[in-house]
This record gives sequence, structure tokens and C-alpha cells, in this order.
Amino acid sequence: MTTFMSFARAALLGAALALGTSAAVCAAPDHPKNWTAPAAKIYAQKLSDEIMASHPELISVTFHGVPPGQTEVYTMFAGSYPDRIGNADDPDDIDISKKGITILDPRWHRPNDTVKKFVMMLPLRDAAGENVGEIVIAYKNPVGSGKTEKDFFLASTHLRDDLMKKIPSYAALFEPAK
Repeated sequence: MTTFMSFARAALLGAALALGTSAAVCAAPDHPKNWTAPAAKIYAQKLSDEIMASHPELISVTFHGVPPGQTEVYTMFAGSYPDRIGNADDPDDIDISKKGITILDPRWHRPNDTVKKFVMMLPLRDAAGENVGEIVIAYKNPVGSGKTEKDFFLASTHLRDDLMKKIPSYAALFEPAK
């Protein structure tokens, strides 16, 4: 019986360690979360959903910036991948939000990308034309599409400029969707 108890105890300890390790591995997200969205859908998420519904040429659209009440907490706060909401922004996202620059990212040399895409990273603007964050727009870009950087730039700035008319203020993006 003593041998059996020792064996059982060792097995339980091994299982607990294995489960604890796998739980820790499973719980670690690819990108750390630095913000949690409210339970109710926010206006920015409604805008993201509307954009995706009316633009079949897109793979995704995401909104980035610092949520109200936060300081230097740059995050994705709305978008077409709800599981990524709250992911901490990368340095290039933060540069776009802070500096108002635009990045054209054709993804030419990204062998791990399973879908050919062209990503536009632009300053997000409100109705007054103020830079208030970042919008990232990923376009489908199948081989042989013939689209150029200029095509994607013009399409994304047009989409962003139409969108800004719907954004009375940055704070409005975080209000409950109606």
C-alpha cells in the first residue's frame, strides 16, 4: 500500500505540474492585453462592423489608441478580430498615433502570412480633422491583382476620410453603440 500511495502521489504531482504548465502556456496570449473593452459594444466597434460589411475587399480593419482615462496605454480598442481587442500596440502603431504618420506595408517578404495582403496604417481622424489614434486597414491582395501601392493608399485614405465624418470626437468612439 505504501508503494501504491507513493506512486499515486507522484502521479498526481506530475499531473498537477503538467496541467499547471500547460495552463500557463495556454493562458499566455500572443500579444499581452493592456485594456479590457466594456461589456456593451462601443461605437468604434459598430463602425468597424459597418466597414467590414460594406467592403468585401478587406481582410480586416482595426482602431488603435489610448482609451479614455488611460495614459500611454496604446491598444487596439475595436476591430474585425474581437479576440485581439485589448492587445498592446506595437511601436509602429504608437508612432502613427503619436506622430500622425502613414505606413504602407505591402507584406512582400512575409513568408508566414498565409493570405496575400496589403496593410495600410493611417492616423485616425475625427470630424474636426484632428489625429486621434490609428486605423489599420488590411486589403486582400491576391497575386496578379495588378494593384499598386498608390491604389491601396488612395482607397484607404478615402475610406478613412469618409469615416472621420462619423467621428464627432475621440471619446465618442468609446460610447455605447446605438
